[in-house]
Amino acid sequence: MAIRVLLADDQALVRAGFRVLLERADDIEVVGEAADGDEAIMLARAHRPDVVLMDVRMPGTDGLTATMRLVGDERLPGTKVLILTTFDLDEYVFAALHAGASGFLLKDVEPEELRNAVRVIAAGDALLAPKVTRRLIAAFAGRTGRQGTPLERLDTLTARERQVVALVADGLSNQEIGDRLNMSPATAKTHVNRAMAKLDARDRAQLVVIAYQSGLTGIPRLR
Repeated sequence: MAIRVLLADDQALVRAGFRVLLERADDIEVVGEAADGDEAIMLARAHRPDVVLMDVRMPGTDGLTATMRLVGDERLPGTKVLILTTFDLDEYVFAALHAGASGFLLKDVEPEELRNAVRVIAAGDALLAPKVTRRLIAAFAGRTGRQGTPLERLDTLTARERQVVALVADGLSNQEIGDRLNMSPATAKTHVNRAMAKLDARDRAQLVVIAYQSGLTGIPRLR
């Protein structure tokens, strides 16, 4: 079945461009277009998309507010949000993650990268733009404080799981984690999923937030 996508951007030409790029793929279908956050929420409830491509700056209800409402809507348990913006501003990255977005990309992304990002998000993974660096996320995690995950919950992680979480926070994929730790991508994914379950993280994006807020970064490699 095709991945159902909803476009939310206040510029009609931008929406039209994304529609053309996405629908060149046989496995992606654009089911609606919204010009603001309120319309995005309304259309999401009507069409139940797998992924919402959400602009940040829109009139009325902005993209970050709309993301929080969509992620928290019990009627949309399978809908993921991918933030797309022209603004390469640090605040937006961490705000998007806190709002519940599963991914963050700049609008200068290549067409095939955009289509692959939609596939990644729809499959339940998270994706951050290459320009979203460890230093950037660390700075804003520190600014908001390092609380939110009880220390006793962190103690439930094995040494390997802690190590894998640190690499997720570095932005590594399952393939890259496997290459780094000499394990298969499937094994790496298993460790990620177990860590997410123990920390009550809904996806990899939230796992990144927890890693920085809880001090799980900078963990040395196992010998």
